[in-house]
Amino acid sequence: MSPKALQTLLGELEGSVTVADDGKVSVSDEERLRGTPVDTLAQKAVFGDTGQQAAARWLLWELGQVLGIYPASIHELYVARGRGQVPVNFTVPAINLRAMAYDSARAVFRAALPRRVGALIFEIARSEIGYTDQRPAEYLGVVMAAAIKEGYRGPLFVQGDHFQVNAKKFKADPEAEVGAVSGLAAEAIMAGFYNIDIDTSTLVDLSYPTVDVSYPTVDEQQRNNYEVCANLTAFIREREPEGITISVGGEIGEIGEKNSDETELRAYMDGYNRTLPKGMVGLSKISIQTGTAHGGVPLPDGTLAQVKIDFNVIKELSRVSREAYGMGGAVQHGASTLPDEAFNQFVQNEATEVHLATGFQNIVYDMLPDELRQRIYDHIKTAHAKEQKEGQTEEQFIYKTRKKGLGPFKADLWGLAEDTRGAIRRSLEEKFGFLFDQLNVGDTMEIARRYTPHVEIHKTLADYGGPAAKAEDTSELAD
Repeated sequence: MSPKALQTLLGELEGSVTVADDGKVSVSDEERLRGTPVDTLAQKAVFGDTGQQAAARWLLWELGQVLGIYPASIHELYVARGRGQVPVNFTVPAINLRAMAYDSARAVFRAALPRRVGALIFEIARSEIGYTDQRPAEYLGVVMAAAIKEGYRGPLFVQGDHFQVNAKKFKADPEAEVGAVSGLAAEAIMAGFYNIDIDTSTLVDLSYPTVDVSYPTVDEQQRNNYEVCANLTAFIREREPEGITISVGGEIGEIGEKNSDETELRAYMDGYNRTLPKGMVGLSKISIQTGTAHGGVPLPDGTLAQVKIDFNVIKELSRVSREAYGMGGAVQHGASTLPDEAFNQFVQNEATEVHLATGFQNIVYDMLPDELRQRIYDHIKTAHAKEQKEGQTEEQFIYKTRKKGLGPFKADLWGLAEDTRGAIRRSLEEKFGFLFDQLNVGDTMEIARRYTPHVEIHKTLADYGGPAAKAEDTSELAD
């Protein structure tokens, strides 16, 4: 059962973990495991050779099963919210970890544990997988390592964010583009992502006449959106593990475009439900557009413009999605760079989930050593020079593009001195704690466990031994 790479790795774990001949993993000394050994597992899961990566990722999965840290779906909690069995007085944060994922995830858990936060999602978008160089199995393994390190117990909600269809590629070859999203979904499910947001909102066709807002007109606008999403949902349902209903989200409004309305929501949902195979479980939530843009809108000096969100849209569409369709409610994207006073408004207006990413990336960049930050910026200005738009200042260009420096410099970021990494963790922990308080997710661990009991899923080392997925061009996709 145990190939050489696994035996070598076990030798580096200071006797804290054992693997029996039948493949059963045991924790001999958890306190010791949470020291250097789990740091080693995280490093090997990311930077080891192929055999080391497989061994580390498999061990982290099985250790989670042993310790009660289990990848789970938030579907049942959301549909219970749709039935009125779960209150609408909290908004679930969905956190994208683009940079220093191990340290960042540790900061999340350090903020979550004293507050008993259970309603919490870690996620990564199709685009981010590309430019941060984090495939699903790596991402889940790193989050699991951080959970072990900080002593977390309970459901681990890990989500594929914006598994988005590229409109241009879809127009040129629909089968190939949908196949690319399907392949990524299959890879993510195998890794333990039991929450997937399908984003086919790029296929909405607003060229249909809008002189009036008659239902048939809006139905035609949304047709490609709901049909492709329903087909991808069926693909996911055919691959979900026994005992788990993967949480699938849809999207009706592309972020940065026109604000969503009830007519669009109903046209999309009615069409989706008609298209979905009879009796198949559908969506647990719906993403909408309310006035934000991913990453914020940088001004010429690099600072961010104030963005006005239409919270009435969130409240009204959350109500319709619950009452008419049994979903948890509406989801808000692109919110991490909003002013502090905005976050509690999501709770007051009954948003189910809010996606947060760029604000945490900004904290990391602000605290990097000057020399490393400048090297990343120099790389951006050379490697992505063609992406600078006419009239865009260098500050605006760097702000919008610097996320693409995170993958090429991943090893440098992980290799920062502990005093720098510790300072970044503390700053992130403070930010996460503030957001958890504003979104009112404290004391949600009990409710999260109630709706997501531990379904034990064991894997073999062979499950992690396949060929690496090919990188793809995700430059035109949303985060």
